[in-house]
Amino acid sequence: MLKLYGLKTCDTCRKALKALEAGGKPVEFIDVRKTPPSAELLAQWLDQVGDKLLNTKSTTWRGLDQVDRDRPVVELLAEQPTLIKRPVIEGAGKVTVGWTKEVQAIYLD
Repeated sequence: MLKLYGLKTCDTCRKALKALEAGGKPVEFIDVRKTPPSAELLAQWLDQVGDKLLNTKSTTWRGLDQVDRDRPVVELLAEQPTLIKRPVIEGAGKVTVGWTKEVQAIYLD
């Protein structure tokens, strides 16, 4: 089963969820506002996908001062889960971020 982490209100997350379900993939949706990922899980994601996990184009990021931006990424994402670039999809032993054509090819082919 795939796990899709995102926000219920995120259009990209909804598109990804709909496409995966239409493709016959069982998907568990986890809203990161209601169920934030643990620091351990965030650290695992960062090990696999690196800095692209941090959404530096978000409104939340723009609202942070430099002191907060300089904090460790795991700590920042654990405290502010809306800074996670979405969707994060776990499955088949891998983690992906976003809903690009490359990510779609991994899960829908």
